[in-house]
Amino acid sequence: MNLFIAKNFIFLLNVIYFLFPAYIANMSGCIFGGKTPIDKKKDFIDGYRIIGDGVTLEGFIYGILFGTLTGIIWGLKDGNILLSFKIGLLLSLGALIGDAVGSFIKRRLGLSKGTPAPILDQLDFFVGAILMVSLVVSVPMNYIFLGSILTLVLHLIFNIMAYFLGAKNVWY
Repeated sequence: MNLFIAKNFIFLLNVIYFLFPAYIANMSGCIFGGKTPIDKKKDFIDGYRIIGDGVTLEGFIYGILFGTLTGIIWGLKDGNILLSFKIGLLLSLGALIGDAVGSFIKRRLGLSKGTPAPILDQLDFFVGAILMVSLVVSVPMNYIFLGSILTLVLHLIFNIMAYFLGAKNVWY
């Protein structure tokens, strides 16, 4: 039984390790987000903002930078810097594009910034990251399955922590 637990714990750590650049990119975009909305405060044809104030140029740049740097650091450890750079970059870019697409969808649904959209709020960046990194590596289905569950749980935990630390106005 202990071997079973150890193998599954190692698998969980491998999934976190693989997805870490996307998590770092997503967090960095929030932490270092700036004042320049990507959509330049423009409205879409439906009269609502294209994306909204939550997705900023500064957050996008810092998210890609820190997520990609995480991939490079993994490459130093793994011995394949070029592949790790690509994976880090694509996970980061995908995470941030996925988050922007999630915001775009929320605006189309008439939801303003901060209004909860369960599942979409938690998994938009994850789906974007997986789709983008799939351009260079095959992501196993068990990584996608566990990663999605893990992302839902971690997203909730970190948002609650940010709320209690005063970094967010809402717990979700």
